[in-house]
Amino acid sequence: MRSTERALTRRAHTLAAPLRIVAISGSLRPNNLTRRALEIVLRGAGSEGAGTDLLDLAHMDVPFCDERKDESAYPADVKRLQDAVGTAHGIILGSPEYHGSLSGSLKNAIDHLSFAELEGKLVGLVAVAGGSQSATGTLAHMRTICRHLHAWVVPHQVSISRVKDAFTPEGHLKDPDHEARLLGLGKEVAHYAKLHFGI
Repeated sequence: MRSTERALTRRAHTLAAPLRIVAISGSLRPNNLTRRALEIVLRGAGSEGAGTDLLDLAHMDVPFCDERKDESAYPADVKRLQDAVGTAHGIILGSPEYHGSLSGSLKNAIDHLSFAELEGKLVGLVAVAGGSQSATGTLAHMRTICRHLHAWVVPHQVSISRVKDAFTPEGHLKDPDHEARLLGLGKEVAHYAKLHFGI
């Protein structure tokens, strides 16, 4: 299905559906902390009455986007990604910071999307960094990509530095402020999605 046809079909579905927020984890590491952070964000969205879904690229088959004419030739996870984002009211993007930018896996996943999936959607951004510097480069690059796709990126964003030290071995955040900011991001995306789509 061409992107313009997808856009019309998904726009109609989105307007008629209950509030739904989808997160995409851009880390391919097993048990990655990007996913842990996104789980907290989705809890915040859920507290606003949103249904939530988390797409973990570490467990999906999303090959390089090569602009093939027959999109059905891609693995089923590509359509799953397009359908999940295309029918959502809000999207949360999460990425580890690699050399000052987002992960290649997340950029590739976004390359499989288009205006049909992202235009007019509310987006929240999360980035985690291994070192002491905040992941502001990653957040800035994700914001630029979303702006190009005509998505509405909420002002609130979350960067977590020294991410391995930020979580306990059981996967819980040590700093209550980090958790509050992640929960707040989820609530903000869900809140503005409700207003934007008149839900």
